[in-house]
Parts: sequence; structure tokens; C-alpha cells
Amino acid sequence: MRERLPLWLQDRCEVRPRAVAALGVVLLAAVGFAGQQYWSARPRAVNVPAVVAPGAVPAAATAPAGPPAAGAVAGGAGGAARIVVDVSGKVRDPGVRRLPAGSRVEDALAAAGGVRPGTDTTGLNRARVLVDGEQVVVGAPAQPPPPAAGTGSGAGSGPGAGLGPGPLSLGSATVAQLDGLPGVGPVLAQHIVDFRTARGGFRSVEELRQVDGIGERRFADLRTLVRP
Repeated sequence: MRERLPLWLQDRCEVRPRAVAALGVVLLAAVGFAGQQYWSARPRAVNVPAVVAPGAVPAAATAPAGPPAAGAVAGGAGGAARIVVDVSGKVRDPGVRRLPAGSRVEDALAAAGGVRPGTDTTGLNRARVLVDGEQVVVGAPAQPPPPAAGTGSGAGSGPGAGLGPGPLSLGSATVAQLDGLPGVGPVLAQHIVDFRTARGGFRSVEELRQVDGIGERRFADLRTLVRP
């Protein structure tokens, strides 16, 4: 059958080694390409992210942003809030002292080396709580005791009773005596004494305006009844 074909067709149908080798190369390249595509398209395992429980979030990450509280600032700076007071008068080592907040007059005296021997501290309230920036004066004139009930003519229990014949001295009057002034109760009388202790006395009657609780009207009622 082959011999009956034309020569040109016999030549085309003849299988030559070169053609077989070329066809083999093409087949190998096709197989390799198909294998590479299959390998890249294969299914792969995917790791699922771990679920974070709400309680596992660090406290620092959930803390609200903002300026730190005042107490925290004070704690970071010095461990506790402190006040500054001036201790003067008859103490062993007068001067400015820095004390913990909430300290009392007794603590300020101890920080200043204590009171000098023989100093009269009758008019000093050692249990009073100190405030920042105040002055503690030691050795101020002692406050006279309140007058006995019924002494002097016209003494009574109403406002102005026990004031004496002249104006009341703001520098030596007791809380009980100040309480007897018109419109002055025990609380305001204590404010006057605390103001006197902090300032070392009254230099003028006009300083009474600076006492907490004394307005213009009350000062007008008191200015003729008191003296520095």
C-alpha cells in the first residue's frame, strides 16, 4: 500500500528520528507545565486565627486615654500630697516646713524642733488641721479666761453680754467672748481665732473683713464693738 503512494506523500509519512525527538520534547514540556499548574492549584490548609476572649485583653490596652488624676501625679512625684507651712515665734528651729497633708499644729511644732521651754501656748490649738500656706505663730499673748457668770452690773446671756466696758480686743478675746458679739456664733468665733493665729494677731479692725463669714453688713455691726 505504501509503495503505491506517490513519492512526495511517502516522504511526508516517513517517520524520522529527528521528528520523534522533537515530538518527545514537546510532550515532556506539556507534561511538565500541566504538573506545575496542578501543584500550584492544589488545596492548602489554612490556619484559623485564635479567638481572643474579652478577659484576656491587657488592662493597659483598655484603659481610657486622658490626663492622669491629680492623686496619681502627686503619688508619682513624691508618694503623697504635702503642704508648706511657716512656723515662727518661740520654737527651737523656726522656718518653712513641708509636711504631709492632714498634719496638725502639733506636727508643725515637732518639725520645728519643739516649743522653747517656758513658752505659754495656751492660745495655740495644737489639734487644729493645717492648711497649705499658713503661718503658725508660737508665743502669741495668751487668751484671758472668760468672765465668770454674774460678774459686773448688767451682765446677762444675750448678745454683747460679758464684753466689758470697752471694745473687745480681737488679739486676746476667747471664742466664748467672740461668740457674745452680735451676729457671731461659735463657728464664726472659731474662724476669727484661727485667722488671728495664722496672721499673728490683728493689726487693725479692718482686717476683720478678711475673715470667712464676715460680710460688709456684719462688719458694720462689729467695727465699733472691737479693737485690734
